[in-house]
Amino acid sequence: MTTTTDQANAEFWNELCGSNLAQTLGITDRSKRSLERFDRAYLDYYPYLLRHVRPSELAGCRVLEIGLGYGALGQKIAEAGADYVGLDIAEVPVRMMGHRLRLQGLGGFAVRGSALSLPFPPESIDVLLSIGCFHHTGNVEQALDETYRVLRPGGRAVLMVYNQFSYRQWFRWPARTFHALLRDIGLPLGGVAVNEAQRRAYDSLACGQPAPEIAFLSIAQLRRMLRHFPRVEFFKENNTICLRIPREWLLPSLGRWLGLDIYIRAQK
Repeated sequence: MTTTTDQANAEFWNELCGSNLAQTLGITDRSKRSLERFDRAYLDYYPYLLRHVRPSELAGCRVLEIGLGYGALGQKIAEAGADYVGLDIAEVPVRMMGHRLRLQGLGGFAVRGSALSLPFPPESIDVLLSIGCFHHTGNVEQALDETYRVLRPGGRAVLMVYNQFSYRQWFRWPARTFHALLRDIGLPLGGVAVNEAQRRAYDSLACGQPAPEIAFLSIAQLRRMLRHFPRVEFFKENNTICLRIPREWLLPSLGRWLGLDIYIRAQK
């Protein structure tokens, strides 16, 4: 069943995630050369991404990617020899992924659908990847339950969600973040809704409109949500703060302690 949040996300994410980067690079078309330029810049900016995804281990695996954006990661997975399926709530990312696969002569396909109700039978997926998607769904726990449902025994998920306790949260919204910390350690406090400024700071359209839904999560919350998985690992990544310090120096230091993102590896 399509939710109100699904409908809002379907409209919002028709402006491809990665459009701001493409604009910065001066990319205005979807030619092979332009997409190669985009992919180089994208993977240079997130140098840890392929280390978590490990495309070389995906050959012959049935791989589901949820949340497609500009399609850089999906193309890498298909190029590695995976039996690739992409899924997105919005039509434009699905078309972009299909375009990439055809342009490169790769197998696989992409379809529209919701992470909250995956159109796949139980235990039909070897590897599920979702980078920066589940925190937009309106129900992270349901998306994780769906992940568990479709994974085969021994299958694994690689996921990324936004970190509740990143340096950005502490610096820009300290009172809200301290309140979240008290709740995280077990104090019976009510929740505080994510405000528009927080949503705009993480995801917004070129016109400035913020993403309709964002959830920030802690490792403690994620452990509870992932309780059905016998093996789960967490890693903090990403840093955009400047302070005249090169980003490549900050990623393995501040990024590992207070990074914007939490990467999850979970095995069923």
